[in-house]
Order: sequence, then structure tokens, then C-alpha cells
Amino acid sequence: MAPRVLISDKLSKTAVQIFKDRGVEVDYQPDLGKDKEKLLEIIGNYDGLAIRSNTKVTEKVIAAATHLRVIGRAGIGVDNVDIPAATAKGIIVMNTPFGNSITTAEHAIAMIFALARQIPEANASTQAGKWEKNRFMGVEVTGKTLGIIGCGNIGSIVADRAVGLKMRVIAFDPFLSDERAVALGVEKVELEDLFRRSDFITLHTPLIDKTRGIIDAKAIAQMKDGVRIINCARGGLVNEADLAEGLKSGKVGGAGFDVFVEEPATENALFGLPNFIATPHLGASTTEAQENVALQVAEQMADYLVKGAVSNALNMPSITAEEAPRLTPFVKLADQLGSFAGQLTETGITAIKLEYEGDVAALNVKALTNAALAAVLRPQLQTVNMVSAPAIARERGIAVEEVRREQQGAYENYIRLTVTTEKQERSVAGTVFADTKPRIIQIKGINMEAELGRHMLYVTNKDKPGFIGRFASLLGAEGINIATFNLGRQAAGEDAIALVEVDEAISDDVIGRVGALEGVVQAKRLSF
Repeated sequence: MAPRVLISDKLSKTAVQIFKDRGVEVDYQPDLGKDKEKLLEIIGNYDGLAIRSNTKVTEKVIAAATHLRVIGRAGIGVDNVDIPAATAKGIIVMNTPFGNSITTAEHAIAMIFALARQIPEANASTQAGKWEKNRFMGVEVTGKTLGIIGCGNIGSIVADRAVGLKMRVIAFDPFLSDERAVALGVEKVELEDLFRRSDFITLHTPLIDKTRGIIDAKAIAQMKDGVRIINCARGGLVNEADLAEGLKSGKVGGAGFDVFVEEPATENALFGLPNFIATPHLGASTTEAQENVALQVAEQMADYLVKGAVSNALNMPSITAEEAPRLTPFVKLADQLGSFAGQLTETGITAIKLEYEGDVAALNVKALTNAALAAVLRPQLQTVNMVSAPAIARERGIAVEEVRREQQGAYENYIRLTVTTEKQERSVAGTVFADTKPRIIQIKGINMEAELGRHMLYVTNKDKPGFIGRFASLLGAEGINIATFNLGRQAAGEDAIALVEVDEAISDDVIGRVGALEGVVQAKRLSF
């Protein structure tokens, strides 16, 4: 029986034909995504679901999807898909991470010109018969400084176009290497320096805890008078109320937004303000981009449903059916090692090294390396997956090295991940025992054995009598139950590590109090 796919959002008819040509039955209902009850009623009849942004694939929808094997998002963002729920049910979630990059970058460049020459306001005035030639005095972009926050795939395209416009381009991106910056023709700077120097600022970074409200009243106060701000990335990167005050005061000379905190944005504090331009999330809205992402998602989903091939999956590596049983536990270990290192890395990464020793070295380790890379980069780049991670690492000038060797120590299989940054080198190693469960066995050269849980507390300290008692007492006084307590040290009185699993997430206040204990060098909350 041929697999069946439901298309519940508007996609190019090219996608429909690709599915049919590859032996997949297609039900094209482009308005169904808006009808939650109807979607719940029929989703159990399909093996695949192809969507854009209108369909919300909630936990409730996934629970009703009794036969669903793959969800394909035509585009980058998957905020409308409950990925953990899909993963728990064994449903692969795919996206098309690069299909609309050029289109989004071009939209940002268009915003720069529209702001520089006040084109929307001048157009409205002229068509109203006013002919206010002296009112609309613009500025040239030539010679102006463009600050790019986030110089990844889209940001680097903006940089290339801006350099061609003879703008001076500076960029803030913790993952941007010096070599990559030189290749792009941009100057790598700190965020405060970017605020201080830029005539135009454009954002091209994911929305994560560290970037939420990255432009607020404090940031605006550091900027040049008359700065112009463009956001075609994600709503929430800019504090909209603070920007509104900046526009009213004249501190901000103009702003162009394609994205908003609340969408559809029918009301907003920014609407109606002078030299504010708004578009309704059009970054990916070109004929070419729509065709590209529709074609890509159809090809990816058909290849999986018909052949079992996996590409651009956000919750599964590219593994063949034959390799899966043996590779899967090592993929989980590689993901945990990468996640551990990534959550502890706060400066630009220059190199990542994977060492495979023993039985694992004889396997196809590509999926393992990709899983580790994606996990290292994910805290900063949420949309990175095991397919896109190597390309992103190359774009950012991160050297990736794989080393394979025969068993040398006590463990039959052993993986060590080393992350080199601009300031330090950190390594973590692990193994898979006969129970197929991954274990951490070494951190920064210190031996220990730990199974990672959902809520972890990582503490480095100087080994001194009484520390463990004070540490455990602090957690106990806060009502925090310890599930496992794993310790390691170099030698008596030297560097020591505690890796503690607890039953619930630890608050910032408790983390701060742990960090203030005598002898503590670092206290960090981790989650897996």
C-alpha cells in the first residue's frame, strides 16, 4: 500500500507532483491547517504531514496521528511543531534550512534602502497629491556602517550584499571565526562596539534566552543618534516598547520589521510611528523561495517514506536501516557529549575534535560526528540539525577533526570530544556499556562515571574537606532531591568535579548560591 501524505498549508503544486512521481499518495488541503478540529479528525489516516507555518502540530495533534511517520516543514522555523512529542512517538521532523536564505537576506537589504530613503512614507505622500520633496531628505548607504547581529547563513549573505554596496560591515557572532570574518570582508566586533559604531543594525540570529531582547533601552542608549534598525529574523529579539520610545524621541532614526512578538500583528506599539516600516512576515515570500522549499520538503519526505532515507531531520541523524541498531546508542552518546560541551561553551569555537577508540572506531562514524556537532552548536543555533551542522561549522571556520584508533584503555569503546575556543580547551569522554546506556567517564581529564539525566548540576571546585557536606546541605535546605551524585578529582587538594542529577530544574538563585560556596570555580545548570 502506497504511503499517504497530507499537505495542510499552501505549497507549490510542484510538491504535489513530486510526491505522485515518487509513488506517494497526496491529499492537498491547503486551508486545513486553520481548522484544528478537522485536522485532529483526519490526521490518523496519513503517514506524512507537509506544512508551512499555519498548521500547529501540537501534542494533541501528534497523539491523534496514529500512523504518522514524518512531518515536513517547508521552511526553517519549526516553532509550530512539538518536536519532543513527535520524537517520543517516533515521528521524524524535517525542515528545509537553506531554501529561503537568499530571499530573507534580500528582504533585509530592501528594508535598509526603504529606511534610508523613507520610501513608504514618500510613496504615501506623493500618491496623496502632496509632492513634499523637501520633507523626505534621505541618506546614502554608501560608506555607512552596517552592524550584523548573527553572521550565519542569512547574515553572511546580507554581509556579502552590503559589501557590494560599499558599506562598512561589522558583525557580532560568538561563532564567527577570524578567518571566516576575513573571507566575508567583515570586521568581527563585540556587541557593545557594534551598537556604538553602526549606522544601520540588522538582526539574523535565532531567538534563544541569550538573544531575547538583545536590543532594549540599554542597548539603544549606546547607539548613534539616528540609528536605523532592521529585524527580519524573529520577533522578540528587539524589545518593541523600548524601540517605540526610541523612535518617538528621535534617538532611533527608523526601523523596519518583518517579524513581531505577536503574530499576526494586528496591533502593535510600533505601528504608526515615524519612519517605521512593517511587513507581514514576508522574509521567505518570493516565488523562488516558495518553489525551493516546497520542492525540497517533498523530495525529503518521499525519500524517507519510500526508501527510508533521512535528511534534514531535526530529531534523528542520517542513518541507514542496516546501521541503525548498532549506531543508535553511540549517536545518543555523541549527542550527550556535544550537548555537555555546548552548554558550557560561551565563546567562539575554533575547533572540534572527535576521537573514536575501540569497537566504535570501526563503525560509520559520520552520524556520530554530525550528532556531536549539532549538539555543540545547538545552544546558540537552535535550528541546527545533524545534516546542517557540518555546513554550518565550515561556514563559521570551525575545524572539525576525526581520529580513529584501536582500543588502548580499559573500555571496549570510547569517544572523546574536545572543543577548542578562543579562550580555552575543554574535553569530555564517554562510553556505552552492555546495557546500551551512554556514560560520561572523563571530564577535563578527571575520571568519573555518570549517567546523564534531564536536570543536572555541574560544579568544579578545589578539593577541600567539608565541601560535599556544604554543597549537599544547601540543596537539601532548598528541598532539592539528589538522584545521583558523581564525583571525580585530580588528586587530594586539587581540581575536583561534581556532576549531580536532581529531580527538578534548579533556579538561578540556587545556582548563584552554589557558585558562592567556598572553593567553587564554576556552577552550571545543564539539561539533557
